[in-house]
Amino acid sequence: MKQPVPSLKETWQTLNTITDPEIPVVSLVELGVVREVALNGACAVITITPTFAGCPALHLMREEIVQKLSAIGFEQVDVLTVLNPPWTTEWLSDEVRAKLKHFGLAPPPRHSGDIELALQEAVTCPHCGSKDTLRDNAFGPTLCQSLHFCRTCQQSFQRFKPL
Repeated sequence: MKQPVPSLKETWQTLNTITDPEIPVVSLVELGVVREVALNGACAVITITPTFAGCPALHLMREEIVQKLSAIGFEQVDVLTVLNPPWTTEWLSDEVRAKLKHFGLAPPPRHSGDIELALQEAVTCPHCGSKDTLRDNAFGPTLCQSLHFCRTCQQSFQRFKPL
Protein backbone atom coordinates (compact mmCIF):
# COMPACT_ATOMS: atom_id res chain seq x y z
CA MET A 1 0.00 0.00 0.00
CA LYS A 2 1.27 3.42 -0.96
CA GLN A 3 2.03 5.99 1.74
CA PRO A 4 0.11 9.27 1.62
CA VAL A 5 2.13 12.20 0.31
CA PRO A 6 3.55 14.20 3.24
CA SER A 7 2.34 17.73 3.85
CA LEU A 8 4.54 20.79 3.67
CA LYS A 9 4.62 20.91 7.48
CA GLU A 10 5.68 17.23 7.71
CA THR A 11 8.36 17.86 5.11
CA TRP A 12 9.83 20.80 7.06
CA GLN A 13 9.66 18.76 10.28
CA THR A 14 11.57 15.92 8.64
CA LEU A 15 14.18 18.29 7.22
CA ASN A 16 14.58 19.77 10.71
CA THR A 17 15.77 16.33 11.93
CA ILE A 18 18.78 16.40 9.60
CA THR A 19 21.74 17.76 11.50
CA ASP A 20 24.73 19.47 9.98
CA PRO A 21 27.39 16.76 9.39
CA GLU A 22 30.07 18.97 10.95
CA ILE A 23 28.01 20.56 13.76
CA PRO A 24 25.60 17.86 14.97
CA VAL A 25 23.79 20.08 17.49
CA VAL A 26 21.96 22.13 14.85
CA SER A 27 19.81 21.09 11.93
CA LEU A 28 20.16 22.21 8.34
CA VAL A 29 16.90 24.09 8.79
CA GLU A 30 18.16 25.88 11.92
CA LEU A 31 21.37 26.87 10.13
CA GLY A 32 19.39 28.31 7.24
CA VAL A 33 20.99 25.87 4.78
CA VAL A 34 17.53 24.63 3.75
CA ARG A 35 16.09 27.68 2.05
CA GLU A 36 12.92 26.53 0.33
CA VAL A 37 10.62 23.54 -0.04
CA ALA A 38 8.33 23.06 -3.03
CA LEU A 39 5.96 20.11 -3.30
CA ASN A 40 4.27 18.80 -6.41
CA GLY A 41 2.39 15.62 -5.58
CA ALA A 42 4.93 12.92 -4.66
CA CYS A 43 7.84 15.13 -5.78
CA ALA A 44 9.75 17.41 -3.40
CA VAL A 45 12.16 20.09 -4.55
CA ILE A 46 14.45 21.30 -1.77
CA THR A 47 16.59 24.38 -2.26
CA ILE A 48 19.73 24.62 -0.14
CA THR A 49 22.52 27.14 0.29
CA PRO A 50 25.68 25.70 1.89
CA THR A 51 27.74 27.74 4.32
CA PHE A 52 30.56 27.69 1.76
CA ALA A 53 30.31 27.12 -2.00
CA GLY A 54 32.92 24.36 -1.71
CA CYS A 55 31.47 22.81 1.45
CA PRO A 56 32.92 19.28 1.72
CA ALA A 57 29.74 18.07 3.48
CA LEU A 58 27.43 19.19 0.64
CA HIS A 59 27.23 15.69 -0.86
CA LEU A 60 26.34 14.18 2.54
CA MET A 61 23.65 16.80 3.13
CA ARG A 62 22.08 16.16 -0.28
CA GLU A 63 22.11 12.39 0.26
CA GLU A 64 20.49 12.61 3.69
CA ILE A 65 17.78 14.96 2.41
CA VAL A 66 16.91 12.51 -0.37
CA GLN A 67 17.03 9.52 2.00
CA LYS A 68 14.86 11.08 4.74
CA LEU A 69 12.24 12.48 2.38
CA SER A 70 12.05 9.26 0.37
CA ALA A 71 11.50 7.39 3.66
CA ILE A 72 8.41 9.47 4.47
CA GLY A 73 6.78 8.89 1.10
CA PHE A 74 8.22 11.07 -1.64
CA GLU A 75 8.80 9.23 -4.91
CA GLN A 76 11.18 11.88 -6.21
CA VAL A 77 13.38 14.31 -4.29
CA ASP A 78 15.40 16.95 -6.09
CA VAL A 79 17.92 19.01 -4.16
CA LEU A 80 18.91 22.28 -5.79
CA THR A 81 21.97 24.20 -4.63
CA VAL A 82 21.68 27.98 -4.83
CA LEU A 83 24.67 30.18 -4.03
CA ASN A 84 23.02 33.57 -4.42
CA PRO A 85 22.38 35.16 -2.06
CA PRO A 86 25.32 33.55 -0.26
CA TRP A 87 24.74 32.01 3.15
CA THR A 88 25.55 34.30 6.07
CA THR A 89 25.90 33.87 9.82
CA GLU A 90 23.44 36.75 10.14
CA TRP A 91 20.73 34.13 9.49
CA LEU A 92 21.55 32.33 12.76
CA SER A 93 18.97 32.85 15.48
CA ASP A 94 19.87 33.51 19.10
CA GLU A 95 18.74 29.95 19.86
CA VAL A 96 21.18 28.50 17.31
CA ARG A 97 23.99 30.71 18.63
CA ALA A 98 23.26 29.38 22.14
CA LYS A 99 23.37 25.78 20.86
CA LEU A 100 26.75 26.44 19.23
CA LYS A 101 28.10 27.92 22.46
CA HIS A 102 26.79 25.01 24.55
CA PHE A 103 28.48 22.64 22.07
CA GLY A 104 31.78 24.44 22.79
CA LEU A 105 31.91 26.37 19.52
CA ALA A 106 32.16 30.14 19.86
CA PRO A 107 29.23 31.58 17.89
CA PRO A 108 29.90 34.30 15.35
CA PRO A 109 29.08 37.88 16.30
CA ARG A 110 26.29 39.74 14.55
CA HIS A 111 27.97 41.98 12.01
CA SER A 112 25.26 43.53 9.80
CA GLY A 113 27.49 42.95 6.78
CA ASP A 114 30.70 44.44 8.24
CA ILE A 115 32.65 41.18 8.37
CA GLU A 116 36.04 42.92 8.67
CA LEU A 117 34.95 44.55 11.91
CA ALA A 118 33.56 41.24 13.20
CA LEU A 119 36.84 39.48 12.45
CA GLN A 120 38.75 42.06 14.51
CA GLU A 121 36.52 41.71 17.60
CA ALA A 122 37.79 39.74 20.57
CA VAL A 123 36.38 36.22 20.55
CA THR A 124 34.57 35.18 23.71
CA CYS A 125 35.55 31.77 25.08
CA PRO A 126 32.52 29.45 25.04
CA HIS A 127 33.85 27.64 28.12
CA CYS A 128 34.44 30.48 30.60
CA GLY A 129 33.19 33.65 28.89
CA SER A 130 36.58 35.38 28.88
CA LYS A 131 37.56 37.70 26.03
CA ASP A 132 41.27 37.09 26.78
CA THR A 133 41.63 34.79 23.79
CA LEU A 134 44.02 34.30 20.90
CA ARG A 135 43.42 33.02 17.41
CA ASP A 136 45.72 30.04 16.90
CA ASN A 137 44.80 29.46 13.28
CA ALA A 138 42.42 31.08 10.81
CA PHE A 139 41.54 27.62 9.57
CA GLY A 140 39.86 25.05 11.80
CA PRO A 141 38.65 21.52 11.14
CA THR A 142 36.13 22.91 8.64
CA LEU A 143 36.14 25.92 6.32
CA CYS A 144 33.61 27.76 8.47
CA GLN A 145 35.66 27.53 11.69
CA SER A 146 38.87 28.95 13.12
CA LEU A 147 40.96 27.75 16.09
CA HIS A 148 41.36 29.80 19.27
CA PHE A 149 42.91 29.56 22.74
CA CYS A 150 41.63 31.06 25.99
CA ARG A 151 44.32 32.45 28.26
CA THR A 152 41.95 32.45 31.24
CA CYS A 153 40.76 28.83 31.33
CA GLN A 154 43.60 27.48 29.18
CA GLN A 155 41.18 25.73 26.81
CA SER A 156 41.38 25.51 23.05
CA PHE A 157 38.14 26.07 21.17
CA GLN A 158 36.76 26.61 17.71
CA ARG A 159 34.87 29.62 16.48
CA PHE A 160 32.20 29.67 13.82
CA LYS A 161 33.54 32.34 11.47
CA PRO A 162 31.37 35.38 10.76
CA LEU A 163 30.34 35.13 7.12
